[in-house]
Amino acid sequence: MPEYAFIGRSNVGKSSLINMLTGIKGLAKTSGTPGKTQLINHFTVNNQWYLVDLPGYGFAKVSQTLRSSWEGMIRNYLQRRSNLANVFALVDIRVPPMASDMELINWMGEKKIPFTIIFTKTDKLTKKKINDQVTVYKKKLLESWHELPLFILTSAENKTGKEEILSLIEETNRIIP
Repeated sequence: MPEYAFIGRSNVGKSSLINMLTGIKGLAKTSGTPGKTQLINHFTVNNQWYLVDLPGYGFAKVSQTLRSSWEGMIRNYLQRRSNLANVFALVDIRVPPMASDMELINWMGEKKIPFTIIFTKTDKLTKKKINDQVTVYKKKLLESWHELPLFILTSAENKTGKEEILSLIEETNRIIP
């Protein structure tokens, strides 16, 4: 079955977004403490596809050895998983472009891994500030991209972006073998 992976810095809202998309509160474990997700977790949806919750990267309070292990596990998963249909790269809209996010996005582009940028926590900003932040990200992306990747604005709190993500998954499921 096709897999749709969620990746991003620790506490960016991966698990909350998965719970919002499935409508099952607590399916993916959420925490205020970075580093809660430590394994690759698969959730079957309608016996047709998987949502995949990947460990966060960044400021999780874990050892460097464990962090390196996660990075190797994640890179291996992203490069070798034959049924990986799309990666949703989550970015907190409130934070300026971070090197770790840009490195991941550029790396996936170089490796030709299909992905969509998901801006999270849009409920925390005004529409003007959201537009300003998206403009900043677009400008930063255009430093290394000729064509901008697809992006979706989301909020797990008010369910913004749910239909867009589920529609993208549905469209992708129709065209993949």
